[in-house]
Amino acid sequence: MTPASNESVLVTGAAGFIGSHLVDALLYKRMNVIGIDNLSTGKREFLSSAKNDDKFRFYQVDLLTDDISSLLSDVDTVYHLAANPDVRSGAEDTKKHFDQNIVATYRLLESCRETGVKRFVFSSTSTVYGEANTIPTPEDYGPLMPISIYGASKLACEAMISAYSHQYNMQSVIFRFANVVGARSTHNVIHDFIHKLRENPRQLEILGTEPGTCKSYIHVSDTVEGILLGTEKSEGIIEIFNIGSHDWTFVKDIAEIVTSKMEIKGAEYIWTGGTNGGGGWVGDVRKMLLSTKKLEKLGWSPKLTSSEAIELAVMEILSE
Repeated sequence: MTPASNESVLVTGAAGFIGSHLVDALLYKRMNVIGIDNLSTGKREFLSSAKNDDKFRFYQVDLLTDDISSLLSDVDTVYHLAANPDVRSGAEDTKKHFDQNIVATYRLLESCRETGVKRFVFSSTSTVYGEANTIPTPEDYGPLMPISIYGASKLACEAMISAYSHQYNMQSVIFRFANVVGARSTHNVIHDFIHKLRENPRQLEILGTEPGTCKSYIHVSDTVEGILLGTEKSEGIIEIFNIGSHDWTFVKDIAEIVTSKMEIKGAEYIWTGGTNGGGGWVGDVRKMLLSTKKLEKLGWSPKLTSSEAIELAVMEILSE
């Protein structure tokens, strides 16, 4: 039976990869959902199911230029997923991350403060940890020293959220994601490999040095379940939760999964050499595995391993 709820929520980045899946999950809980997105990277078709639900309203607005205060008047919780999702772009265009992550979050927090929103949920990232010395990395690891502009921008947002939570009596929940994969994603290593292999199935260029970076991957379905449970169970003024799988995998393993699912045999892997002693690009963390014990104590656990999440994501992307 579908659970009933009268809660009203607003989701930024609602037409994006994770945002659209979150919208579907919130509507399943029968919450009143307002979705906003500037559609710079999000797609209306990701909301094809939601748009037919009478509990959903969508507005194309930009957090950098538009005043959304009127949309927040009766909102209990804001889920802030809007951001520039391209981690690598920060090396060439630093202002994009500053504006779309830091400035947009500040403007949203101000609107929440002015309208009295009581709960703020934020999608952060494992990149705030930088090249962590403790693996699996817990939420209280420090000092936090990100090596990418993207990670730095997300950490700046976390700091602002903490300050607003304490000064303006607003409960906040921050989720630091491992690499999220699945249907409706628009760019990541899986998309990169599929695109390259469709153009030339005989060889595959891979950033870095063999066997590539080693990281945790989490399917979007597990991610959304973690967001919902962590938000529901959090009690402090501000809570931080990692969301990731229990294991990690090398980039070379991802290449093997993609070529297998595409039924390509004998593709030659061409390694570019990479940067920073094995990273694929400037700012790329070489190893990442998050401790998820804190969220697991509340009752969540990932259903899929990193390899299983990647396998499912490849099949979903190939079928789209």
